[in-house]
Amino acid sequence: MNEKIIIGSRGSDLALWQAHHVQAQLKAIGLDTSITIIKTQGDKIQDLSFDKLEGKGFFTKEIEDALLKKEIDLAVHSHKDLPTTSPEGLMIAAVSQREDPSELLLMQKDAIDARNKYSLKRNAVVGTSSARRKSQILAFREDVEIRELRGNVPTRIQKLRDKQYDAILLAAAGVERLGINLEEFHVLKLDPKEFVPAPAQGVLALQIRSEDNALFNKLQNLHQADVAEAIAVERKVLNQLDGGCQLPLGVYCAPDEDEDGKTFFRSWTSFAQAWDKTPKWVYYEHEDASVIAERILVKLRNTEIKSVFISRDSGRFDLFSKSLQANGISVHSKALIDIRTLEMKVVPKTDWIFFSSKNAVKHFFNQQPAIGTPKYGCVGKSTAEALRRFGKKPDFIGYSTDTRMTGKQFAATVGSGTVLFPQAKESMRSIQLQFSNRNQVIDLSVYETIKHNETLVPQVDALVFTSPSNVEAFFEKNKIKPGQKVVAMGGATGNALRQFGVQRYSMPQTFDDIGLAQAVYGL
Repeated sequence: MNEKIIIGSRGSDLALWQAHHVQAQLKAIGLDTSITIIKTQGDKIQDLSFDKLEGKGFFTKEIEDALLKKEIDLAVHSHKDLPTTSPEGLMIAAVSQREDPSELLLMQKDAIDARNKYSLKRNAVVGTSSARRKSQILAFREDVEIRELRGNVPTRIQKLRDKQYDAILLAAAGVERLGINLEEFHVLKLDPKEFVPAPAQGVLALQIRSEDNALFNKLQNLHQADVAEAIAVERKVLNQLDGGCQLPLGVYCAPDEDEDGKTFFRSWTSFAQAWDKTPKWVYYEHEDASVIAERILVKLRNTEIKSVFISRDSGRFDLFSKSLQANGISVHSKALIDIRTLEMKVVPKTDWIFFSSKNAVKHFFNQQPAIGTPKYGCVGKSTAEALRRFGKKPDFIGYSTDTRMTGKQFAATVGSGTVLFPQAKESMRSIQLQFSNRNQVIDLSVYETIKHNETLVPQVDALVFTSPSNVEAFFEKNKIKPGQKVVAMGGATGNALRQFGVQRYSMPQTFDDIGLAQAVYGL
C-alpha cells in the first residue's frame, strides 16, 4: 500500500462530493490521500440516451483502467454505475452506508394537478434518459411525453429551471448529497417499493486492486456488511439478466423485522422488456438474503400463468391488466356484483372522513356532499388515487394488508377526533372496530352490492377475487377447478373463500394494482 493513497473520481459535482466524503473517512482512520479526476465515456458523450451507448460501464471503465495501470489506488463509484463483475485484478473492497434510494420527481409549480397520479398535469413533458425510469413513469402515467435528459445533477436541474421540461426524474441521494435548493419546484419523493430504484442506488463502492491486501484491510473500517448483503441481491438479479444502465430493471432489497424481532429481507422488482413496455412487478421476502435473487428470477421468468380472471370491470386506470397483458397473460375482467348508490339524506360534519374502497369514494363524492374541511384517511394506494381524482389529498393512508393493524394506526392518528365512514351497506366495519370509543365513529352507507347470480366465469389459470361479495357471487354458478390458482384481495375476501372450502390462496402485499400483479406473477 502506498504511503499516500490516490483516489480516482469522475469530475462532476456529485462524484467529487462522494470522493471528498470518502477522503474524510480515510483521514479519520489515518490514511493520507489525494484525488485525481478521470473523464469517462458517459461524461464525454452527452447527446445520446443510455440505450444508444454500447457496452457497459459508461461511467466506470476509464477509472478501472487507471486502477489497473496503477495510476490511482482507490476508485470511488456510485455503485449503481458499476458492471456486476469487476475486471480481472480488481475488487470491491467496501461499500458505504445507503443513502435514500428513492427517486425524486421535480415539477414546475404550474405543472401540478393534484387529481392525477404523482400530482402531475396530463400530457406533461418529463425528462429522463434512464430506460428504467421511462418504463415505470409510462406505466403509471401513459399520457406523459418522455424527452431525453443528460448531464450532471446541477445541469439537469438547470434544464428544468429553463422550462425545457414540466418535470424531471432524479435519484434523491445525489440531490441530497449536493444540498441543492429546490424551493422553486414542487418536489415529490417516490416510494421505492412502488417506483423501484436501480440496483445499489444510494450506495458508494470502493474499488481497489485485488492484490492490495493492506488497503483492503484498512477499508474494512468503512465497510457496511448489512448494506452489502442487501445490494448483493439487487446486483445478482441485474447480473443474471445481463443488464447495465440501459436495462429497464429496478430492484430494491431492504432488511425488516417481524413481530418477534427476527430480521428478514423484503424485495421489490420492476422489469420491462423495453423502455416503452409495461413492467412486471415482483415481490419476495425471505429470512435468508442469499436465496432471494434466484426466487425473483424464477418469478420473472414464470410462464405457467397464461390467463387470469379478476372480479371487477376493467377501467381507465387498470394497471393490473395493462401489466399482465403486456407480459403475455390474457385478462378477463368482470364484476360479479352490481354497485348501486344509496342516497345520503344527512351528512354529518366530522374531523375526519375515512374510505375503505374506491367505490366508497366514488359514491360519496358523486353526491356532492357539503362536508366542510375534514381530514381524509383511506386504505391503500388505489383508494388514495381515487381520492386525488376528486381533488382530495389523503392525510392518512393505511398500507398494511391487515385491516385491523390499519385500524389501530388510524385510531391512534385520529386521537379524540370524530370520523365519518362512508361504506357499503352491511360493511364488515373492520376499521371502526379498532376504536375504543365508539362515539367517535359515524357510519354512513353510500352504496350496496347486488350479486350477478347467472355469471359464468371462463376457464382460466388463475382467479383474482377483489371482495367477499364477489366470492359469494362466483360460487352461485361456478366452482374452483383442479389446478386453478387463487388470489384474495384482503383478509375478508380470504375468509369468504374459506367459507366455500378454499384453503389455499395468495394475498397481495398491497391493496393496489401493483400488489395484485405481484401476486399473480408470484403464483
